Amino acid sequence: MTTTPPPSQPHNPLHGKTLEAIVTELSDHYGWEDLGQRIPVRCFTFEPSVKSSLKFLRTTPWAREKVEGLYLFMLREARRRGE
Repeated sequence: MTTTPPPSQPHNPLHGKTLEAIVTELSDHYGWEDLGQRIPVRCFTFEPSVKSSLKFLRTTPWAREKVEGLYLFMLREARRRGE
């Protein structure tokens, strides 16, 4: 029995991105305070760190979806501005 490789996703900006890279880029772009206002979860508002955020986001699907959505929004805005 042969297995087929997963389909390529050349137009998916999340493909190949780790959650750590996404959280790091968001915190660099928005800062923890603004990130905590955009997505009001404790890991962004109380003693924020990449490590605590990853721990929370890996176990909380709804929060991860919000983070991924904000990341896609950030990319669209950057493209629109020509960055």
